[in-house]
Parts: sequence; structure tokens; C-alpha cells
Amino acid sequence: MTFADLGLSDELLKAVNESGYTEPTPIQASAIPSVLMMRDIVAIAQTGTGKTAAFVLPMIDILGEGRSRARMPRSLILEPTRELAAQVAENFEKYGKYHKLSMALLIGGVSMTDQQKALEKGVDVLIATPGRLMDLFGRGKILLTGCSLLVIDEADRMLDMGFIPDIEEICTKLPKQRQTLLFSATMPPPIKKLADKFLDNPKTIEVARPATANINIKQWIVPVTASKKREKLTELLRAEDVRTAIIFSNRKTTVRELNKALQRQGFRSSEIHGDMEQSQRIAELDRFKAGDVNILVASDVAARGLDIKGVSHVFNFDAPWHPDDYVHRIGRTGRAGATGVAFTLVTSDDAENIQNIEKLTGLKIDRYEGATDIAAADDDGDAKPRGRSRAKPAAKGRAPKAAPVEADAPGVEEAPARTPRAPREARPAREARPAREERPAREARSPRDERPARDERPARDKNRVAEDGPDDGWNGPMPSFLSAKLTTD
Repeated sequence: MTFADLGLSDELLKAVNESGYTEPTPIQASAIPSVLMMRDIVAIAQTGTGKTAAFVLPMIDILGEGRSRARMPRSLILEPTRELAAQVAENFEKYGKYHKLSMALLIGGVSMTDQQKALEKGVDVLIATPGRLMDLFGRGKILLTGCSLLVIDEADRMLDMGFIPDIEEICTKLPKQRQTLLFSATMPPPIKKLADKFLDNPKTIEVARPATANINIKQWIVPVTASKKREKLTELLRAEDVRTAIIFSNRKTTVRELNKALQRQGFRSSEIHGDMEQSQRIAELDRFKAGDVNILVASDVAARGLDIKGVSHVFNFDAPWHPDDYVHRIGRTGRAGATGVAFTLVTSDDAENIQNIEKLTGLKIDRYEGATDIAAADDDGDAKPRGRSRAKPAAKGRAPKAAPVEADAPGVEEAPARTPRAPREARPAREARPAREERPAREARSPRDERPARDERPARDKNRVAEDGPDDGWNGPMPSFLSAKLTTD
């Protein structure tokens, strides 16, 4: 099957061919004809299957006829993150270059004034994140009554980020007579409920088992201790044929620290995370795409939707907390039929996370053979042995250095090694000091013991230990009430 068999226009086919694509992916082959027939769609497809083009291509042809009006977008695409929204916008520019369609991108982190100006002119396609859209809608800058086509992309991610209430409210602002396309990698109950409520007799398309990792990606688990993670990552980066790689971490602070560490070791790396301004994030992504850097250290903000060609490796520096994130992270490689490799560094604390990932994907992930030494003990590294590992050379055949130890070992009596110091032990100054050992006066001279008056006061001593403890510090006469008590007892 070719794109020409799907019913797309000649102008669109020309743009697709110029982009280097000749055959549609399974999700595209299944979804595009149904979208062109104006049917509602529920598409369950993992990331990296070409689902963005599955709705972008037919939308371009559908919107090719008609005119836009000020503040009334003709279609709306909802994306969970800024990066995904920008990615979809790039797809419209690439495939729609022979169509005169106007487009606006509503995302946080960029000027709202420019976005309002674009809306005032009228747009055919509005690509937005829920937060910014609701903000502008509340200000009266957008009217959704003219929107005839709605796309909800990455619905499961929307659920994770808490956007479902916003999406439900947005749907109520749209015309009831519209076409709705919902795309999701998984179909949890809240997403199914959303589809049942707002889609009209949708066609369900499922091109892969939900949350199944791409079979074109070779996956490895690398057992390692927490203290050896950076060392092992560096080893893998140097050992593997890494052309371009994305390294994921769970925390933004780790992303920053890891990027600096890699740069100090001579790697061409950069970083992207949620604390960066949108303009900075876009700039770093452009550097990565252009090849100025070949390693991108990222938090999960970049895990979904980044369609970057030629990513050969994905490294999970931290095992993801959520199983779905694992599928989306490694989906950055092995895209569009290419093969890729994914390594996940796993400590003993990650055992439950890995079990959940393997349960979700239905795949037993292979253990990386090169991880045995580092996983065995904290201080058993290859490059810079520390601690206990300094005793290892004896087992590596360094016999000349070990020979003196072997010669002394049978003696067991290590004390004779000090026998040359016999004169020190026989020094008269230390041996002939009977005065210090035979000082009867000092041993017998105990003024406190010679005072019978203190020995004859057992009641006071007994009471002090029993009532106050031995370190109360009291040296005065016994209180009368205690004497009375003792007399009574």
C-alpha cells in the first residue's frame, strides 16, 4: 500500500514524497481513510508509530476547503506538552506547504500577545495545550463555536497531568456536531469514559497491544549500584556505537548535574527540563536536531512526542517511576522502522518498578552481561578501584608484590616482627621502677577508706544510690524526711 491508495490529494502526496515517505505505517493506513470519511476515531497506538501524521495528513485535505474567521479556529488539536504541540506544528508546516492553511500555536512560555494577534486574523488549525487555551478562552479571546474538528492527542498523558477536567470543559464549548479524533497509547477507564461521553459512534483502531514497547528496540537492564551509575553510563556511552542519544532522569537537578559531568568528560551533551524557558528548550532541541550536540539529557518533559530522526540510543539513568513513561521514553529511538537500543540502569531499589514495566509490556527485559562486575559490589569498578578493590590485584596475578605476604603468612605470629626492638623492652628505666609497682603507701593510702565515720553511714549511701543514682552530686547532710523514712522502714 502507498499513500496514493489512501485518498489523499495530489498536493499532499507531493509534500509527503518530498519528505521521504513512500509507504504509510499501520496506524496511518487504518486511520487516514476513516478520518477523510469524517468518522470519529479512537486510535490506540504507541509512540513512534506515525500517529501524528495519521491525523495531520487527512486534516490538511479536509481543511483545504473553506475560510477561517477571526477568533474562530476551524479545528483544534489539544496536546499535553509544549514540545508535542510544537512538533505537531512542524508537521503541518512540512506536509501543508502546498496548501494555504493558517495555523496558530497556543502554548505557555511564549508571548501571549503574538498568539492573540494570530487568532484575530483567523486560523484554520489551532494547536494548544489545555492550560493556555483555557486562559485565553476565559479572557474572551477565542470562540470555539466554529470548530468542526477536534483532536485529543496523547489522552493517557493528559490523564497523568490532570488535564481531563479541562478537556471535558473544552468539549462542552465546542459544537455538538463535530468530528472528534482521540489518540492514546493506553486506554485506562477514565479515557474510555471520556471517549464514550464525547465521541459519536467512533471507529476503534488498535495497531499494537496497549503499552507494548517497539519490537525494533533492543532493550537492556543494567544492574548497578547507586554510587556507580555515572561511571557505568560513561562506560556504555564510550563502548556503544552512539550516534545520537537521549538520557532520561526522573529529577531536574539530576539532569543538570549529569549534563555538566558529561561535558567535563568531553561529551557533546546538552539538557532540557521543565525549569527552562520555552525559548531555551526549543533552542537546545534545535541544536540536538542539527547535530551540534549528540547527547541530550532530559527529564520526562521531553519523553513524549519528540520525533527526532536518527536517535540510536536511549539511556534511562533513572528507572522511571511510572511504567507508561518507560514505553514513551524508549520510543524516542527505533522510529519509522529503524532499530534502536535502550539501556536502563537499575539499582536494588528499582526492583518493583522494573517488575511493573515488564508486567505492562509483557516482555522480560534482558540483563546486560557487561554489568556483572559493577553490580556485584559497590567498590569493584573497572577503571578506578577504591576501598576493598585495592586488595583485588593479588587475584589478578601480581605475584611479585604478593610474595612477601606469602612468606610471612605461615608464621601467624606477627608480634616477632617487633623482636628487633628488644632493647626497648629491656630498658631499665621502664623495667626497674619498683617504686611505681610497689607503692604500698599509695595503695593503702585511701583517706576515704580510712574514715570509719563514712563507712558507718550505710543508710545515707544506700539511700543515695537507690533514690538519686550514683552521680547526683549531693554532699550535704541527709534531709530529715529521708531519715524519718529510713527509721520507719
